[in-house]
This record gives sequence, C-alpha cells and structure tokens, in this order.
Amino acid sequence: MNRTIKTWLLFAVVLCCGSIAQAQNKQANNPVIFADVPDMSMIRVGNSYYMSSTTMHMSPGVPIMKSDDLVNWKIVSYAYDTLADVDALNLTDGKDAYGRGSWASSMRYHNGMYYVTTFAQTTNKTYIYSTNDIENGAWKRISFSPAYHDHSLFFDDDGKVYLVYGNGTIKIVELKDDLNGVKENAVQQVIIDNASKPAGDNIMLGAEGSQLWKLNGKYYLFNITWPRAGMRTVIVHRADKITGPYEGKLALQYLGIAQGGLIDTPGGQWFAYLFRDYGAVGRIPYLVPVNWKDGWPVIGVDGKVPEQLNLPANRSIIPGIVAPDNFNRKKQDAALPLVWQWNHNPDNSLWSLTARPGFLRLTTGRMDSSVLSARNTLTQRTFGPQCSGSISIDVSHMKDGDVAGLCLLQKNDGYVAIKSGNGKRSIVMVNAGTGIKEEVATIPLQQQTVFLKATCDFTGLRDTANFFYSLDNKTWKPIGTPLKMTYTLPHFMGYRFGIFNYATKQTGGYVDVDWFKIE
Repeated sequence: MNRTIKTWLLFAVVLCCGSIAQAQNKQANNPVIFADVPDMSMIRVGNSYYMSSTTMHMSPGVPIMKSDDLVNWKIVSYAYDTLADVDALNLTDGKDAYGRGSWASSMRYHNGMYYVTTFAQTTNKTYIYSTNDIENGAWKRISFSPAYHDHSLFFDDDGKVYLVYGNGTIKIVELKDDLNGVKENAVQQVIIDNASKPAGDNIMLGAEGSQLWKLNGKYYLFNITWPRAGMRTVIVHRADKITGPYEGKLALQYLGIAQGGLIDTPGGQWFAYLFRDYGAVGRIPYLVPVNWKDGWPVIGVDGKVPEQLNLPANRSIIPGIVAPDNFNRKKQDAALPLVWQWNHNPDNSLWSLTARPGFLRLTTGRMDSSVLSARNTLTQRTFGPQCSGSISIDVSHMKDGDVAGLCLLQKNDGYVAIKSGNGKRSIVMVNAGTGIKEEVATIPLQQQTVFLKATCDFTGLRDTANFFYSLDNKTWKPIGTPLKMTYTLPHFMGYRFGIFNYATKQTGGYVDVDWFKIE
C-alpha cells in the first residue's frame, strides 16, 4: 500500500471517528436538569417550549422557563411576585409556609393567551394567571375558593373550560366562561373513582398530579400513584368523552421517575416530561421517549428511562437556571435577575441594590432566633452532581447580636456566617444536619470584609456539604463539620444557597454583599 493511500485511509478513519464523537456529544443526557424543578407542566408554541414548576414558599413564584430544544432552559418570567399578604407567607407572627405556598401548576396556550394555574393550601384558593406575552407581559390574576388539588386546566373543543383534579378519586368541574370560579349548574362529578387501580390495591399515595390532553379525538389523563413498598408510578387513562368512562393502564414504573405529561416536537417526536426524587438536591426533571401503540402512549424503552436522548446536548444550567451576580445595577434598573427568589415574601424596605451601588444591602428590621425565621433571605438552587456558591460580604455595619452569611437552606440547614457579639465578631459554622442546630466552629474575625463558601456533593446521593472561609479571596480554609443534607417533607424542597442577615438583640444593622459566585 503506497503512502498516498495510507494517508487517505488515516484521514478517513479520523474523520469517521470525529463524526461519531461529535454525534455522541450532540446527544442529551438525563436528567435534563440536575436541580430542583418539580411538578413540571409544559407546552409548545411553534418552535418554543415553555415550562412551569413549583417553588412553594418562595417569592416570586411559579417560575416560567423557556427552551428551544426541550433540553436547555432559562427562566423568563414568574406568574406572581407574591401569592398573598398573609402571616404564613410573610414569615410573621411565628407562622411560615415551608412546604406549602403554591403547589403543582398547569400550563396552557389558548387563542393567543398563555395560562398558568396553581393552588395553595395556605390560602385555600385556586389561582389562574394569564398573559398574551409570556416572556415580557404582565400577568392578570383570578383567584377563587376552594383550592383544587393538583388540577389540570383544560380548554375543550366546544368552548368549555374545566379543571380536572383530586387524589385517588379524580373529579372534574366546569369553570365560568371568564374563568372566575366554578360555573353553576354545570359539570361537577367524579370521572374516575379509583385512579390508582392499575397499580394494584396496596396504595400508599393515591393517584394525583393530573394532566389532561386531547389527541386524535381521545382524552388522555396522566397521574402518579405510589404503591406501598414500591415506587412512584405513572398511570395513564383514556376516554372518548371528557367525563368518561375512562380505562387505565400502568404506564411506567422505573426508578420512581413519574408525574408529568406529554410534549411533542415540531418534527413529530413525542416525550413524557417527568421528575425523580433525588435526595437533597430535590426533584429533578427527565425526558422519556414516547411511542404510540393501539392508541396508547408507550413510555420509555423496554420499560426503562434511557440515559441518553436523541436531542441536542445539555449545556450548563448557568446562567439560565442559576447564575452569579455582581449586584451592579443602573439606578433605574435596580432589579434582581430571575434566578433569585426570596425565602417567603420579602420586606422590600429592608433590601437594596442602590443604597451602595454595586452591592446588595440586607438590613435587619426585627429580631429572629434562626436563619429559618429570618426574612429577606435571598436564594438560588443548588445543583448536581457537584456545585459551590460563595460570597464577598462587608460586615462593618453589623450590630451586636447580628448573624449574617451564606447558608444551605432546608429544615436541617447549615451555614457559615459572621456573628457579632460583645463588640467582637467571629466566623461561625452552624450545623443542623441531625435536626438539632449546633455551633461547631468559632474563629475570631479582625477585618471588615470576608469571603464565605459552601460546596455540595450530590453524586450518587452522597448529599454532603462543606463550608469554607477566606480572608483574602485566595486561600480558602475549611470550617466546621460536613453537613449531611437531608430532603425533608416539612420543607419539600431541594437545598438552596441563601444569603441572609438577621438580628437577635437590636435592629438596623446591615451587611453589604459585593458578589455571589456559583460554579
């Protein structure tokens, strides 16, 4: 074989291998978002996809995310700034809304309008938000009682509008034409008496999480149920009429990946969007291929959820879902990026981006006993498999009894912070991983600016965090003990990075945060 032929063969092999590698790199991986984005509801409008999710006690609430490829998402809006002005949502009078607030939402596009609905046990109300500009427009709000549990909003072909809802027993109610409440003397009935039945009789969690579609003249209802000693399971029912009768099938039972619905691509591919409980990071979204057989959606490949998908490759969730912030704003544009949410409703008189340009100022306005009761804690999601968050904080205006720093927020929280007392300041690490808060490290602080960091490792459900401090933003020193992070139902949310400042003795102290970095 002469040198020319050898050269061309080598070139062909390299080209072929490169093409294969490039093709492999273009595939998406599950989970499509390794962060807490539960209870998704999804629509496609033209070539754009929109998704809503649950953030419960956080404000603003019901994040709206956009994607052009079903894999890579960015937050573009929220349905509301604050859900309601009540003690539980304000973290006042000893009350809180941890694990409550607004729950699973339903998203629709109908006659040029976008609709997002949700419900709240905290207020016992159902909420319907609408806009004709989902990314930039204001949301119109309607609310009425009661709170319809895990409902699905549905616009039928005959012009009628319904909510399908319930737990175990699935019901339907028809709404008024203006959506402002239930229509009198209209449909209000049970449509499936025991929606969990396809998964057996020994059920721990009755069928809920309803999402309804109409395809090719048939109604398809997705629910999730949970058999005892089993896992979260997808149930699908179908009917020729919206009121039934419905026939049901067990549609997926794999790794507990469940709850969601259907979405198609402009090219005709079908997917189920579902989520999985994954320890302390929270509930993480998966896309699962769907094929159709005998008029039924067949979810997964041989009953399993593939790790790779024939979709564009995942990019970093920075800056679409989480993002760093240097807090530099023009005075006329003193707003927080959409990646930020407050823990409960903020007191807007006690935070500022303009009091000291280029800094986030958090001022105390009352006394609190812990970071969980503190108002104006500013949060972002943690994410997997590993992540870190850090801040630069100026503590020169803290008052005696103040505590300010960086936390990992959940019921069993942990934090590294500056504690002011008796005219002195210390760097402390507090660990509540056992459910009991313990100050496990204290180091005297002699300077005004300090750097704090928290790292998270969710690899293989390791769920471990460590905390660090630096005096020069170059050399980082560990402080305290590792935090064993635990996903708890009282908070019902994955751990979040939180920047906080609270007072224990007197009000009016403040801290200035120069930047937040996440990686």
